[in-house]
Amino acid sequence: MPIKIQSDLPAVKTLEQENIFVMTEKRAATQDIRPLKIAIVNLMPTKEVTETQLLRLLGNTPLQIEISLVRMENHDSKNTSGDYLEKFYIPSSDIFKHKFDGMIITGAPVEQLAFESVDYWKELCSIMDYARQNVYSTLYICWGSFAGLYHHYGIKKYPLENKMSGIFMNERSTEGEPLLRGFDDTFPIPQSRHTTLHKEDVLKCKNLTILAESAEAGVTIVKSKDNREIFMTGHLEYDTLTLSQEYFRDTDKGMKVPLPKNYFPTNNVNRMPTSYWRSTAHLFYSNWLNYYVYQATPFNLDEME
Repeated sequence: MPIKIQSDLPAVKTLEQENIFVMTEKRAATQDIRPLKIAIVNLMPTKEVTETQLLRLLGNTPLQIEISLVRMENHDSKNTSGDYLEKFYIPSSDIFKHKFDGMIITGAPVEQLAFESVDYWKELCSIMDYARQNVYSTLYICWGSFAGLYHHYGIKKYPLENKMSGIFMNERSTEGEPLLRGFDDTFPIPQSRHTTLHKEDVLKCKNLTILAESAEAGVTIVKSKDNREIFMTGHLEYDTLTLSQEYFRDTDKGMKVPLPKNYFPTNNVNRMPTSYWRSTAHLFYSNWLNYYVYQATPFNLDEME
């Protein structure tokens, strides 16, 4: 699926080098089709890294996607320049002027704070409420998933004694689920978080279905019964070295963080990790776009129920 983005977005060069089909605005204008409109509410501090990771996965299926990168207006980013955000991102208030086929709300390094203590919490709640009526399917990632489950369903997050970091194997919790179509019986999902869900809290909510669980990581994928909301506690978008970069960043600060599980060969930090979740990641995003966005969303977004 060629992704339509600004031709000078830094991610373009990286993706083209990987032979991922990127389409500039000029070429897209000559195609007589309606692209899928996907908004990415990027709450991660390293915006460019997260953009590239997600665009790499969204660009691996056969239709055109028009991407809108979204920034929070009531938050000052410390790791991304204002000029960069002004050039490539739309302010969050612009979301309310449009409807979207799909939306992705990313994780954020604020999970140890109470939701209401996050400076853009009210702003994010407005976006999540708007998405229910004006986005056909919303994918919530890591902290985003905890935020969405709490705001929409009142499901609490619980602190972990130690950070959960590493690659954890998962099993499907239901059969015949299109989102997991083609998945192996067990499949890996990277995790990097300080909080968790309690399964019994999710089961009490009749509007939710648990799709996948891990013996070590707990509930990992949940969806609403109408397929309009997908919640994933992990980071399938992570690159091969993301977990190692996080680990060394924290240890260089003198923080005591656990070694990522099932990641460094023989648990030796001097050995290069390898990705064994990449195929799962591509399949997950392809299935979401195909079954829950492309095949379900109306051609005319104004007709969205």
